[in-house]
Amino acid sequence: MLALHLLQGSLVHVNTLLLQQVLAETAWARKLTDEDRRGLTALFWSNVNPYGTFRLDMDARLDLGPVAAVPRPRTSARAADRAGTETR
Repeated sequence: MLALHLLQGSLVHVNTLLLQQVLAETAWARKLTDEDRRGLTALFWSNVNPYGTFRLDMDARLDLGPVAAVPRPRTSARAADRAGTETR
């Protein structure tokens, strides 16, 4: 059971790194609204093959290098409105 928890935690960590890479691209940053950002989750399993053949290339690594830009923190619409009026 502890191995399953470790596997799930590792998968969420890798998925989080993959999401950060996508969100660091300016094209995606412009397309996503605040509602889209609230709907993002690292709990997806489409990249997992629980049955079948696993072809491991031990000479290649996943490109999980440092992210160029970190997504901005989430704020409520009311806080964003207040921040916009204070700067004017």
